Amino acid sequence: MHYDILLAFIIATSALAFSPGPDNIYVLLQSITHGTKYGIATVCGLISGCLLHTTLVAFGVSAILKANENLFFIIKLFGAGYLLYLAYKVYTAPDKIALSKAAVPKKTYGQLFKQGVIMNVLNPKVSIFFLAFFPGFLFDDSLSTVTQFYILGLLFMLTSFIIFSGIAILAGLISSAIKTHQHIGVVLKWVQIVVFVAIAILILL
Repeated sequence: MHYDILLAFIIATSALAFSPGPDNIYVLLQSITHGTKYGIATVCGLISGCLLHTTLVAFGVSAILKANENLFFIIKLFGAGYLLYLAYKVYTAPDKIALSKAAVPKKTYGQLFKQGVIMNVLNPKVSIFFLAFFPGFLFDDSLSTVTQFYILGLLFMLTSFIIFSGIAILAGLISSAIKTHQHIGVVLKWVQIVVFVAIAILILL
């Protein structure tokens, strides 16, 4: 078992979780508007949805590898290319991050959990991202690829849950910083670009 690969996966996952995106911005907005518990309820839903995407990738990619092991390199190339594409999309996106308390209806914890699951499960981009991200971090020659994908999925969920929950708890402080510093959107934008490009290179290596 290559523990260095697992460590690299955890570091990469942490960097991705910290990078501002639709999910953690939504968590941030819920926490700012209604309180930390509402943000964490949303986090639980979003993270739970990852189980479906992990399962799809685990059995789908494993079947491909059984059919032709040479396709593994092609999958890794696809993964690196997709991450570079995401970096380009971030580069061409606006620099500003809008956090508004208006038009955010208050929902129960259960409703927010359900909404988080639906947001994650029905987003095909998440499955594509898992397909691009996970194959580059297979870490053991003896374990089945399905088992390895599930381990990676659980690590992804645990790491993301801890960081997203931290964002929910610190929402007030983070939102104040975003509103106070007008250029923070530029900084966060380039953080995302660097993270995506770095992980793309890491997958190929």
